[in-house]
Amino acid sequence: MPIPSTSTPICSPLKQFSSSALRTNHVLQPALATAVLIATLAPIAAAQCNAFDLETRYTSGNSTRSVTLGDVDGDGDLDMLVTNFSDDDTSVLLNNGDGTFATQIRYAAGDGPIGMTLGDVDGDADLDMVVVNALGHDSSVLLNNGDGTFATEARYVTGFSPRWVNLGDLDGDGDLDMAVANDIGANASVLLNNGDGTFAPDIRYGAGTRPISVMLGDVDGDTNLDMVVANFGSNDTSVLLGNGDGTFAAQTLYAVGSQPRDITLGDLDGDGDLDMTVANQAPSNTSVLLNNGDGTFATQSNYAVGPSPRGITLGDVDDDGDLDMATANGGGDSSVLLNNGDGTFATEVRYPTGGGTVSVMLGDVDGDGDLDMALSNEFTDDISVLLNLCVTVTPCPADLTGDGTLDFFDIAAFLTAFGNSDPIADFTGDGSFDFFDIAAFLTEFGAGCP
Repeated sequence: MPIPSTSTPICSPLKQFSSSALRTNHVLQPALATAVLIATLAPIAAAQCNAFDLETRYTSGNSTRSVTLGDVDGDGDLDMLVTNFSDDDTSVLLNNGDGTFATQIRYAAGDGPIGMTLGDVDGDADLDMVVVNALGHDSSVLLNNGDGTFATEARYVTGFSPRWVNLGDLDGDGDLDMAVANDIGANASVLLNNGDGTFAPDIRYGAGTRPISVMLGDVDGDTNLDMVVANFGSNDTSVLLGNGDGTFAAQTLYAVGSQPRDITLGDLDGDGDLDMTVANQAPSNTSVLLNNGDGTFATQSNYAVGPSPRGITLGDVDDDGDLDMATANGGGDSSVLLNNGDGTFATEVRYPTGGGTVSVMLGDVDGDGDLDMALSNEFTDDISVLLNLCVTVTPCPADLTGDGTLDFFDIAAFLTAFGNSDPIADFTGDGSFDFFDIAAFLTEFGAGCP
């Protein structure tokens, strides 16, 4: 499929409309604003908007591999982190608050860092960094100092050639444990958290041949986290059901495409359980395995993507309430496939990236209410950021009930808050509650919601 020009989106995105019409100084009455929004959204929903801006590149280290997003400095926006395989370190790029990123800051990891995830492993309410080192046969845990800088790594032994890591509370004690896919040895490691951000020795569970990606989620609906693994060498996935105490039942195998590289979970068909998606490198496609509702999975359905997909993620990129699919393709682009609403997917649309794209994440990096893409490029040693052009959520300060409309209930909420000196009623932001706050609220209310 030819790569469409991102300067001409395949639909008329709401972002373009809202910047030219709804974000003006003209006063819109609430009824008119609602009518305009409905009229605008209807054709977009029908067209399944799939539109990303041209990439912006950010320099990282050598042989960049995994990319992840998270608010590591606590300022309310998503920062970007990657592993640098050849430099034995990681890069942290803090968000400037507008979807652009500051120059990288580097932190030492182990030998051949490859997979990375973020989570609060020590319970201090900030995001720590966990990395697996393929050549060192271990993981590095770098605790967050609370300001987006990180302490010196602590190392923990895993299986041989760990490739991916995921965090979740596997034993139900309230802290995040570690699950690791080990490329050599046909197994996955589980390292339980001691409660303070340090980890117990790994326990290994059998998987298929060459497990290289792992994901955690409750696939059988028993409230315990289960483990799913992509097995590159045996062309299948392993599902290991969690017992709730940090141990796992023996694997059940499910066939997927050839050379599965990455795996993720999400409710694709809207039936309340977690389905499985896999990126298959050799046939350049993805596998979708819908959950039968009990932690077993239906036979795969396949969807074509770009050459050599190596990463996969899910998110609602067109804001229609279901999970769409994005892949990182080693051929130097990304495929985005919109969900039809029933767990089937529309034909891919491709977006150019750097060389040897390995990993992809979705997140709202520019704070406009839609999901943008971040992708790591192994051959060009950088990260591509593509901003979403489909949907923008414009703030509506007078909508105190948060239902998207302005009515009597918002007025009542304001009066209650004003009477209680609640900060949400301080519309002038001066710390006092007076006539000027009432006037400011009435002005916002009269302007309506876009």
